[in-house]
Amino acid sequence: MKQIINHFTDDDLYKFTMCCAVIDNFPRAQVKYSFTDRDDRVYPEGFARELAAQIGLLESVTITGEEIEFMRRRCNYIPAWFYNYLKGYRFHREWVKVWQDADGHLHVDIEGSWADTILLEVKILAIISELYYLMGGDNARFDYGAYYKKTYDKGERLLDAGCVFSDFGTRRRASFEAEDTVVTALKDCYRSRQWPGRFVGTSNVYLAMKHDLLPVGTMAHEFVCAIGGMYGPQMANHIAMNSWRNTFRGALGTYLYDSFGWDIFSMNFSEDFANLFKGLRVDSGDNYEQLMKIVEKYRSLGIDPKTKQVIFSNALDTDSAIGIQRYASGCCQPSFGIGTHFTNDFDGVRPLNIVIKLIAAKITESWSFYNDTCKISEDVGKHTGNPDVVRRFMEALHMQCG
Repeated sequence: MKQIINHFTDDDLYKFTMCCAVIDNFPRAQVKYSFTDRDDRVYPEGFARELAAQIGLLESVTITGEEIEFMRRRCNYIPAWFYNYLKGYRFHREWVKVWQDADGHLHVDIEGSWADTILLEVKILAIISELYYLMGGDNARFDYGAYYKKTYDKGERLLDAGCVFSDFGTRRRASFEAEDTVVTALKDCYRSRQWPGRFVGTSNVYLAMKHDLLPVGTMAHEFVCAIGGMYGPQMANHIAMNSWRNTFRGALGTYLYDSFGWDIFSMNFSEDFANLFKGLRVDSGDNYEQLMKIVEKYRSLGIDPKTKQVIFSNALDTDSAIGIQRYASGCCQPSFGIGTHFTNDFDGVRPLNIVIKLIAAKITESWSFYNDTCKISEDVGKHTGNPDVVRRFMEALHMQCG
């Protein structure tokens, strides 16, 4: 089987920014992650064995001087010391346990230092997705010439509608070649003429380097969820925003607010944080309802929401992004992170609905126990974590938020 991940920066930018913030603020933290297939899919026989082999191959993947130079140039908000850490970073297969049960369902557990294991999630998800199509033979149906044209057409529609958007599709892409084709098509489309909209770049750092684009991204839920496990969900957003400010000073980017729901976040989103962060990211719930909550919050703080960016990234496609653009352009600066719709939209191929979520954390390796954590989504039925933990967190938050 071919090696699927061949480049250290074939990963989402926010894994690197979060890794930097973890080392800076929680250098001794330990974590556990767990894989979930939301469709409860049965994987081909031998899949776990092949996946374990691919994870082992990551041990040969190290960062290059070219990758470091690119990140220094395009991500100047990352402190210089972090690149010395990346130079010495090595993956270790012992951090990951992979198996299939008797029914063929896939299980993946990750445990170790947060600063180390944080760089595994996206790579493993990308491996699982591509490996699934390789082992099942679906990859034989991938017509990349037709896919380029299909993506180019999507780009034309989005750009003509005035959308500002990026590729967010690494974790559930059909293949590396699929995402490379997407980025090529969108870049070519954007540069073909002047448009009302703008193709900003890609979350994938390696592809941003290959195509001389801006790597895009700030943070993921795991940063807030781990802090929630260590300190409790009530103050998790406050501690996360303070930690982010400590590491990145003025370059705070957009904040992903929905790890424990809007209500508790809103209580922690004070005027100083609202002014410091460039904007907020909507990743669950009804996009229009969430937008109105954001607009009202900014107005309650005396801040014009038209000066703030709102990034929408919740299961978007071309039509839904254009609809939101028309609705939101009058009250904020909307932009869009589009994932699976870009990188896994081949005719007759069903994308995997897979995630790896952080489920437990402890602030130091000397602790004899972990604290459980979870993610409480704005989408009903999409909470992630042990149901007992979700229930306990929701009860604690209900006591605070009424």
